[in-house]
Amino acid sequence: MKALVKKFPEKGIWMDDIPEPKCGTNDVKIKITHSAICGTDLHIYSWDEWAKRNLKLPLVIGHEFCGIIEEIGPGVTHYFPGQRVSGEGHLNCGNCRNCRAGQSHICHKTIGIGIHRNGSFAEYLILPETNVFPIIDEIPSEIAAFFDPFGNAVHTSLSFGMVGEDILITGAGPIGIMAVAICNFVGARNVVISDVNDYRLQLAKSMGATKTINITESSIKTFYNELDISHGFDIGLEMSGKPEAFNEMLENMYHGGKIALLGLLPNSTSINWDNIIFKGLEIKGIYGREMYETWYKMVQLLKSGLDISKVLTHKFPVEDYEKAFQTIESGNCGKIVLEW
Repeated sequence: MKALVKKFPEKGIWMDDIPEPKCGTNDVKIKITHSAICGTDLHIYSWDEWAKRNLKLPLVIGHEFCGIIEEIGPGVTHYFPGQRVSGEGHLNCGNCRNCRAGQSHICHKTIGIGIHRNGSFAEYLILPETNVFPIIDEIPSEIAAFFDPFGNAVHTSLSFGMVGEDILITGAGPIGIMAVAICNFVGARNVVISDVNDYRLQLAKSMGATKTINITESSIKTFYNELDISHGFDIGLEMSGKPEAFNEMLENMYHGGKIALLGLLPNSTSINWDNIIFKGLEIKGIYGREMYETWYKMVQLLKSGLDISKVLTHKFPVEDYEKAFQTIESGNCGKIVLEW
């Protein structure tokens, strides 16, 4: 089968022919129709330090997808061939303390598809039945293809009650942009997002941001009067992974505020601890999606009228994957989907 493989320890990925995976007990074999490119895939494509530390090559990359069930293995009871599905890319052990307590999203034995085992940038993908998620008719396949990052946005945004609250989002990548739409949809008062990329800030504006701020041009506090904010933001959603953005967020949080931390900050990040301790801030680390409460909420939000379609800015046939990666490298895009 055709697959996009990280074959060599250098920049790039390569289209290759590899053996088609076999469907085992409790497995579902999915014929991929759409794959979405994630920031993680760009790390792997670029072969940065994170990729060097975490990957064993060769590897089929990718973990955002939608497809049609081709085959089910012995023991599968809830799915059938021909069904349209996506799936959770974090495979958990099912037996540790967190898994047995219903918190499998923080299983310490988590294996990620496209990182620790072959992923979804291929004609076929094998997933355990427990990780497969059905897609209802109302949701287009190109949207379902990026349910993974949409789930990150939902998990992060809904970590704290935000009705009537002032929200600061740092990082206008696709997840931050989707978070703008979610916060608006559930009743936040002000939804402010900061970044350095004007293209993505404009995209965030089109998704309903109250204010978009290019932090190379203006400080966040400059807009307090315009937004009727007196002492800072109630909730912060950190999506950038940039130390300077996180510190800016801490400076602009109201006392007793809450922060959901999704961005992966460097180990060397230095912060002013006074902003956390003396403000009494609550910080929650976010990893992936709650299985499968977040997935349920994703579907219900879309069924209730949440529109995230504008975040999908580019679609390419899979043969044009190099052009797709060059586009994401440019930063002038939202989500990019490859069509198989």
